[in-house]
Amino acid sequence: MDLSGLQKMGGVAIRADRSRAGLSTPQCQTEFRAVSDLDSGLIAAWSDLARQVSEPNIFYEQWFLRSALDHLDHLDHQDDIRLFLLWSGEAGQSQLLGLLPLGPVGHYGRWPVPHVQNWMHHNCFLGTPLVCIGFEQVFWENLLSALDSSEWPGFLHINGMTINGPLDQALRMVCDGQKRRCDLVHSEARALLQSDLSADAYQRATLRGKKRKEWRRLGNRLGEKGDISYGHLLDDRDLDQWIDEFLALEKAGWKGKSGSALDCSPDTSAFFRQSVTAAAASGQLERRDLRLDGKPLAMLVNFLSAPGAFGFKTAFDEDYSRYSPGVLLQIENLKFLDLRRLEWIDSCAAQDHPMIDHLWSDRRHIGRFSIELHGLQNRALFRGVRLGERLMGKVRKRRIFDPAEGQS
Repeated sequence: MDLSGLQKMGGVAIRADRSRAGLSTPQCQTEFRAVSDLDSGLIAAWSDLARQVSEPNIFYEQWFLRSALDHLDHLDHQDDIRLFLLWSGEAGQSQLLGLLPLGPVGHYGRWPVPHVQNWMHHNCFLGTPLVCIGFEQVFWENLLSALDSSEWPGFLHINGMTINGPLDQALRMVCDGQKRRCDLVHSEARALLQSDLSADAYQRATLRGKKRKEWRRLGNRLGEKGDISYGHLLDDRDLDQWIDEFLALEKAGWKGKSGSALDCSPDTSAFFRQSVTAAAASGQLERRDLRLDGKPLAMLVNFLSAPGAFGFKTAFDEDYSRYSPGVLLQIENLKFLDLRRLEWIDSCAAQDHPMIDHLWSDRRHIGRFSIELHGLQNRALFRGVRLGERLMGKVRKRRIFDPAEGQS
């Protein structure tokens, strides 16, 4: 099943042209807000926006993005990060309709090409803007108009946006109407969990009987070592200790040896602590763990944002790898389907992940989009870059799958 990003509200599919009564678009105002100027009024409006977006994106919600800005902004080559804000009326005094962190970048891949890009970091797994339902086209019209008249050079590059979701549909409609190039330049498919089946029925439908039997055998063998327990927490109970255990477990494995574990850097460690604590405070944290005699063998963090959830981090004890504790915990994670609180979980895993791709059968398509900005120099730069990309793509026989092709 291809669930690229179309959301539902009250059982009705939300399309990009849905309108919201009561607000006239001409009175909308925009601003580029410095990330150092986040006052309490904006935080409140931002939180309200996150509860009524057409596509949830936990990574751009205020508690997560602020945690990243506090600890990670200096680790990426994007110095002048701003928040593009779309207001229903007077800026800062009306309803916030849309938000996207972005700024100028000096390189496009390996090429020294200046352009504007949404801000992402190594622990941000989705770049879809936060936009109020019904204002998708209004958002893109105002953002593109603001960038056309800004001093930032080049073109707009949106990294990590859901393909064929309401925001993608609206972007293509706006660019088509303005005779503005909008190219999907990269796509990937990652595992998604979404089903009306129970956890047990989903396993039977998705996994071969031989594989299910093998994992039951591994669980039984692990149980011979001591007392096995599965934990599932939705609050902040013993949270500090749990975070300590997670960081230690991850660092003890291959990520620690390679220097990529969260606890290998004080910045990423502090970011993880702050974001997980903030998620718990907002009621958006889910934790699961597998323990042997109280010792954690596998742990995972999910962030919740209705109607879905996002897999954020997972770790397991490599000394017990023969028992596949990470897989056993992910099988336990399938009980998400029995709770019926939310509709789906985005794995946020890489394409062709060797473990989760076998457990979750659905896919979510994520892409990078390059959008032309007005002005002779900007257009020339954009078209030159795109020509170079197409030539490189032909040489490397690279294919870009677009699930939106042929769909209205």
